[in-house]
Amino acid sequence: MSDLRLRFAPSPTGYLHIGGARTALFNYLLAKKEQGTFILRIEDTDVARSTQESVDAILQAMTWLGLSYDKGPYYQSDRFDLYKAKVQELLDKGLAYRCYCTQEELDAKREAAMKSGGKPKYDGTCRERKQPPAADAPFVVRFKSPQEGEITFVDRIKGPITFRNEELDDIIIQRSDGTPTYNFVVVVDDAEMGVNLIIRGDDHVNNTPRQIPMYTALGYPIPEFAHVPMILGADKSRLSKRHGATSVMAYQEQGYLPEALVNYLARLGWSHGDQEIFSMDELIEKFALEQVGRAAGVFNPEKLLWLNAHYIKTGDPVRLATLLTEFLAKQGLSTEAGPDLPAVVKTLQERARTLVEMAEGAAFYYRSEVEFDAEAAAKFLTADKRIPFEALIRHLEACTDWSHDGIVAAFQNVMDETGLKLGKFGPSVRVALVGCTTSPGIHEVVEVLGQTRTLVRLRRALELLN
Repeated sequence: MSDLRLRFAPSPTGYLHIGGARTALFNYLLAKKEQGTFILRIEDTDVARSTQESVDAILQAMTWLGLSYDKGPYYQSDRFDLYKAKVQELLDKGLAYRCYCTQEELDAKREAAMKSGGKPKYDGTCRERKQPPAADAPFVVRFKSPQEGEITFVDRIKGPITFRNEELDDIIIQRSDGTPTYNFVVVVDDAEMGVNLIIRGDDHVNNTPRQIPMYTALGYPIPEFAHVPMILGADKSRLSKRHGATSVMAYQEQGYLPEALVNYLARLGWSHGDQEIFSMDELIEKFALEQVGRAAGVFNPEKLLWLNAHYIKTGDPVRLATLLTEFLAKQGLSTEAGPDLPAVVKTLQERARTLVEMAEGAAFYYRSEVEFDAEAAAKFLTADKRIPFEALIRHLEACTDWSHDGIVAAFQNVMDETGLKLGKFGPSVRVALVGCTTSPGIHEVVEVLGQTRTLVRLRRALELLN
């Protein structure tokens, strides 16, 4: 075990977003590679917006993606006593102060600062104040940020970053209702949990110079930081629903495999030569922060779909069959009375790009009655097909070797007997068995449907021909 400690710390105010999932993945891969510790922390200090439903959605998405954590989940809402004690510690050290300014006063100060061309930051009215304006006056607690000099940190992805301290505000660390604020609790938690490398989205870069002085003020070691670039849509704007699904579990519902999404997210901003396909073990072995790009990643739904098709094509039919059951159930279809589902999967793996597509392609195997496409039936289920159908029924009834070879031989017997090529009656057989003109190979369909179901469907079609 190394002493590397990493964390993923989502806020439960909605589903797990694609961007958050990639951040979690990068933390997970590095923790596994370095044999460090991966911590999950739920940042639920925003009591009004945090919901149990969102917590469940985040945990479900982590499980589905295979991102297991070593410690947690820890909940910030369970740690308010610790945060209060740390606020008091800063007050006692003179490194924080009570601010009694009202919202009206703050708005007026901000407006005046902007009119004079200054920064709309707090002017420090209460910084050296000794007495409250009234005994029961409400107050927030502000951190005394350094006012001169610079803060520089070396970002593991972006390189050295410098901020001038005069740009910083005396930020609020405790609200007037006594609840702590995000920037403060993050520092306390990361330090108390021993997190020594923080990998997070680069929308947090501006929080880093606000947080570093708090580590120092509380006597904590300053961790390393690595800020991962944003994920953008094809139009280079921030990824949103108009670019496709942004929720991880929406991809599960659309029939994507977790390994496809993991592979795709890992390659979104990280590369290892020209390699495109990675198993989780390969990602763990090869992942390095040095190969994470500094530019934003552009989300490409076609690339994800291509990867998903690859993982379906090369997947274990038994595992895919287990996953497919749920998608068939959504169509009202049970697999209990139909053909062997892994055998069905094998006939569809080559063409299906998602499990939704595969379920649509598999439906005909499990319907008790064939649902005919009217146009296909009118074109192919015609009276002139009666003779080859009768011959095929006879040869399939007599078939004692219900295998690919035995079925091909039965079709060959029909061709020899009638003088027709397969192209002349094969499409009609397909429509009789499937209901439409697209399906896996006709010999495969017959083999997987089985002798009884195939003959029932051919006899029914023969009645229509007559």
